[in-house]
Order: sequence, then C-alpha cells, then structure tokens
Amino acid sequence: MYRTLYKKLTSGIAILSGVAMLVSCQPDLKTVESITRDDTQPLETASNLRIVYSTHARVQMTMDAPVMKRFEGEKPYMELPEGFLMIFFDSLMNETSRISAKYAIQYEEDQLIDARNDVVVENIENNEKLNTEQLIWDQKNETIYTEKFVKITTEEEVLYGDGFESDDRFSSWVIKNPRGTFYVETGEESGNTEAPADTLMMPGE
Repeated sequence: MYRTLYKKLTSGIAILSGVAMLVSCQPDLKTVESITRDDTQPLETASNLRIVYSTHARVQMTMDAPVMKRFEGEKPYMELPEGFLMIFFDSLMNETSRISAKYAIQYEEDQLIDARNDVVVENIENNEKLNTEQLIWDQKNETIYTEKFVKITTEEEVLYGDGFESDDRFSSWVIKNPRGTFYVETGEESGNTEAPADTLMMPGE
C-alpha cells in the first residue's frame, strides 16, 4: 500500500477517487512504445500546420506544427518531426495551459500522441511547469502521463520524480517517487519535508 503525501490537500477521498479513475483509463506506456511503424513514404506532407480541436462549436485547443507527415498502414499515424505547440483554452478563449515538444507521433486509431525530446507542459493559471523527455497524451480520456524522469516547478518548490499522471490541462496531477523539498498539509500540521514518498498529488482547484 502506497504511503502518500497530499500537497495542499483539502479532500483526500475526492483526490484518491479521481486518481483511481485516471490510472484505470490509461494505456500501458510500453504498449504504446511497442507499436511498430513501416519505413514507407508518407501519404501526405504539410508545412506550417494548424489543427483546431473543438466541441459544440467551441475551440478547446489548437496544435501548431512546422511539418506534418501522414503514413498509412495497419496502424496509421501522423509524424511531427520538428515538434509541435498545443494550446488549451477556457470557455472565454483564455489560454489555460500548453504542451510543446521537439518530436511527436500521433496514432490516429488509438487517439494517442507520443511526444518526445524536451517536452514541456505549462499551466498558465497556476504558474506550474513540467519538464520531461517523453509524454503520452491520451486524447480519448483527456489525460497525459509518463514513466520517465520528470521535473515540476511551482511557485513554491521544485519537485523531481520517476513517473507522472495528470488531466491534459495539467490542473490535477500525481508525481510518482517524488524527490526534493516540498510543502505538505495533512489537516493537523504542515511544513516542509524531504522524506521520500511513493506518490505526491496535486488536486485541482
């Protein structure tokens, strides 16, 4: 059973329930990495691409990429060899968060984006930033996750860990095997600690 530290925790039961749902919906990262690609010529190539994601005529996010290559085959995919920038918006079209990377592959049928090389996730509202070398965005379940080394910078601290899970807007996250000095509130007492824990959770607002 995990020993868990809650960062600025106000409702432990609600957070644990949310994390359980988040974990249960995620494809295995090793399964994503095992998807093979045929060395064929791209069916389609585009430059200075912009993709707009919307629901009920409301723009939720945009993705900009210098180059896009689309490939056919048993597992159709779209390659972004020069990376991408994705921006998320609220209902008033204010920017809330963004994801960027220097390379990515989008698996169309699985609705997964495998972002690699200098991956950065920023929550504009909370002034928090994640740095890692690989991140999977599960579009269908609206989650992002990795099993790689991560660094999270907040207004109060810098955290390190091996593994990370969050909603795709980076507003409610879990960092695995956290290291560093961080603020912990238990409801009875609070303070800074350097003791390692299995997971550290950041609840959404």
